[in-house]
Amino acid sequence: MNTNKPDRKERQGAAMKPFLKLLHQTKPSYGLLTVAVLLSMVSTLVGLVIPMFTKNLVDGFSLASISRLQIAGIAGAFIAQTLAGGVSIYLLNYVGQKTVAALRDRLWRKFLVLPVSYFNNNRTGESVSRMTNDTGILKTLISEHLASLFTGVISIVGSISVLLYLNWKMTLVLFTVLPLSALILVPLGRQMYKISKGTQDETASFTATLSGVLSEIRLVKSSGAEAREYEAGRTGIMNLLSFGIREGKISAMISPLVSFVFMLLLVVIIGYGGMQVSSGALTAGELVAFILYLIQIVMPLTQLTQFFTQIQKAKGASERIIETLAAEEEVYEGAEEAVQVEAPIVIEDLSFGYKTGEPVLNKVSFTMQPGQVTAIVGPSGGGKTTLFSLLERFYQPDHGLIKLGRKPVSTFSLRSWRKLIGYVSQESPLLAGTIADNLAYGLDQEVTEAEMRRAAEMAYADKFIEELPDGYQTDVGERGVKLSGGQRQRIAIARALLRDPQILMLDEATSSLDSQSEAVVQKALSNLMKGRTTIVIAHRLATVVNADQIIFMEKGRISGKGTHKELLRDHELYRAFAEQQLQRNVPELESAPAEEEEVPLEYGQNTGGGRRSAHPRIGGSLFEG
Repeated sequence: MNTNKPDRKERQGAAMKPFLKLLHQTKPSYGLLTVAVLLSMVSTLVGLVIPMFTKNLVDGFSLASISRLQIAGIAGAFIAQTLAGGVSIYLLNYVGQKTVAALRDRLWRKFLVLPVSYFNNNRTGESVSRMTNDTGILKTLISEHLASLFTGVISIVGSISVLLYLNWKMTLVLFTVLPLSALILVPLGRQMYKISKGTQDETASFTATLSGVLSEIRLVKSSGAEAREYEAGRTGIMNLLSFGIREGKISAMISPLVSFVFMLLLVVIIGYGGMQVSSGALTAGELVAFILYLIQIVMPLTQLTQFFTQIQKAKGASERIIETLAAEEEVYEGAEEAVQVEAPIVIEDLSFGYKTGEPVLNKVSFTMQPGQVTAIVGPSGGGKTTLFSLLERFYQPDHGLIKLGRKPVSTFSLRSWRKLIGYVSQESPLLAGTIADNLAYGLDQEVTEAEMRRAAEMAYADKFIEELPDGYQTDVGERGVKLSGGQRQRIAIARALLRDPQILMLDEATSSLDSQSEAVVQKALSNLMKGRTTIVIAHRLATVVNADQIIFMEKGRISGKGTHKELLRDHELYRAFAEQQLQRNVPELESAPAEEEEVPLEYGQNTGGGRRSAHPRIGGSLFEG
């Protein structure tokens, strides 16, 4: 039994160290904190003097015996205690608010530099809970309970010291009761820690469930899944209820216990003290002072109990915050800055897996020439989107290199590399805000209205934007829900045009659109692609027949590489795809003439330096122009 006690103390000390370190790292105003605690201590010390004034009043028991100086002293003591207490509470709240703001600032900055892999493994709602609930617990500890640690100790020690001076025998009677209550309160505090930790975990999970459902409410309704999601949410509510009831049980034991101890002490003091007064060993004033000091012992004991309960909660909250702050960040700085140069992008023996031993890409190698189009096709699950993620450097490859010319892209700063890339996905994500906000999103320099209109014109988005009631200041709603799919795509293309990227990545950018929207978006994409190194994921071969090279991927490997004609001739699965999707015989495909189509001049792009013009299109080809 004894061998376990040091271990428990070590565990408690180990749990406190990260918590104290976290508070220190937030750099609270130690000066204001010290002043606040000192004022609380002054308030407490003044409170220790007041019972002595009361004693003298009771013992004198005559208005004639009360001097003006005594009245002024009592009034001054009450005023000083009130002012010191009020200022202390304000300063503690101020320090607590500043501390939690600094902590939330650290967390928010951390979330923005964490890699994509972190968010793959952690639900959004849990991250939100770290930012709101857990930091709020730390604020409550600092602003509402921290001072009670110092003032409570001073009040208890001071009161006991005065009581020993007044009557040491009666004081010793107190110590027969107080240790008994401590034996019960300490185990209850440990139980409260376990419950609060579970409550925080369940709160984070419940927040994640709510965030997921409410952000995809249209899917929920269209799928008729309201009942299912209600049950999932209700499960979280019931789990929180269970933890809340358990916490209530502990609180229900602590509060009555403290009240019982107080009443027991009061009865003992009044009974024993009354005997002492009747025998003349104690004055009536001393008995009254004894009772007042007893209150100043029991009340701080209650506050200390609440403090230790809150610190148990804070330790649980700080564990998760510290875990988030310790997560590995993306490294944004590099040996050099990536600049727009006419150089090929070389994929060299690239291998990657999200889990060890489960490769998604296996020794992938090919080269994309500057200004040319490379199409990635093949069955679903072949690793096409993963390849895009590696190009964006969302993940680091397990093996192999991605190079711009002869330099590995890992040597470039992450920020400068991503500035070279324009990405248009199938979903075309938009943020809540205006169309203008979304067009200029992420750009360092200020975008003029003329530039914005030119980009919208190139993306064939100018007409529908001008028809909206507020034009470019129209609010798009959360995730762009107030716009159609085709409109969102064209805004995404205009945004990419404003970035003027050297490398363009298109992830099946028209597959979810109707034929009319697709035709307009294809024209916009042709403007965007002009003169840029383009890599495109396509499930429909009709959109890529004119690519400079087509990479056919199966199960993370390249099984074919070449032009459309070469793959038709040499790659059996590609030929099967072509016959199935294009619904015409292969000779017709091979001999189909290219159709040239005029497009507006390229926006903000230097067409010199060897960059090529847009590809001719066949039928509904994505590569038109």
